[in-house]
Amino acid sequence: MTEAAPPPASPMTHPPSEPSPSEPSMGGGGGLLVVGDVVTDVVALHGGTPIAPGTDTAADIVLRPGGSGANTACWAARLGADTRLLTRLGYDSSEWHTAELVRAGVRPHARVDPDHPTAVVIAMVDAGGERSMLTNRGAGGRISPGDWDDAFLDGVALLHLSGYTFFTEPGLRLARLAMERAAAAGIAISVDPASTGPLREFGVERFLSESAPAGLIIPNRDEALVLTGVQEPERAAEILSERYGTAVVKLGSQGAVAATGGRIVAAAEGVRVHAVDTTGAGDAFAAGYLTARLEGAGEAAALRAGCQAGAECVALVGGRPRYGLEVNRLYPIHAD
Repeated sequence: MTEAAPPPASPMTHPPSEPSPSEPSMGGGGGLLVVGDVVTDVVALHGGTPIAPGTDTAADIVLRPGGSGANTACWAARLGADTRLLTRLGYDSSEWHTAELVRAGVRPHARVDPDHPTAVVIAMVDAGGERSMLTNRGAGGRISPGDWDDAFLDGVALLHLSGYTFFTEPGLRLARLAMERAAAAGIAISVDPASTGPLREFGVERFLSESAPAGLIIPNRDEALVLTGVQEPERAAEILSERYGTAVVKLGSQGAVAATGGRIVAAAEGVRVHAVDTTGAGDAFAAGYLTARLEGAGEAAALRAGCQAGAECVALVGGRPRYGLEVNRLYPIHAD
């Protein structure tokens, strides 16, 4: 394992659970452990040209390090959090991905899979920055309890799980183990549901049950509606907060709302920016919000921090912060 130092679904039918008054708090400092995926992103910006079936479509194409969990970890480190990432890399590009994580300030705990490549996503991005994706989960889909070490929680105040971890059987067992150990250590837990398609395939009620140890859920609008079966994101936030304790619903360019114990407690407007690529915007939002909460910020300030990070992300190509390059520059990364 590589360890480096930093340089329409049915509505809920189960009765909501009351948040415990002794629920762990993430304020007051401490580290962040993210459990999630690292992905090789192939981003194709085809602008206003529709993709033509059966022939060529002109596009700017660039290689980027990505993955929902890794993106969140990199943005959190960029924003000042002491961040670690538990992930699984493939035999093909592990050195490149490890170097990129370290370069971003993340401490990776990454086992290299000798039989499978790192996950790959082909993201096709239109003129509005919206993307459609083709995904091969590769080594990331094989992360398991064998990748876990209780020492990963040393100095950690918050365990954050990407929903993608839940969507394979070995990953689900890892999520259960990580949440069990975190809860036993009094460490706060948050979860990002990740994507509506896998959520529906996995099962809404099953996901709600498996992620129940979390005290915070951070879905986007579509995920929140799928998880609750309602039509208004604010009402979805209220319902989810009755179950988890706190729910933060990301509303894209319209901002975000937070609910605690069944009622909306804060809202933030989106930050106006020219969107180049929406890849990783939700991951960046989660990083901004969680980092602010770890620093002791209240809900309103944390929402604003999340919106600011999301806005910075959509102004870039790919889902990670840049390292001193021009904002919109397409640059090659050599993975060999």
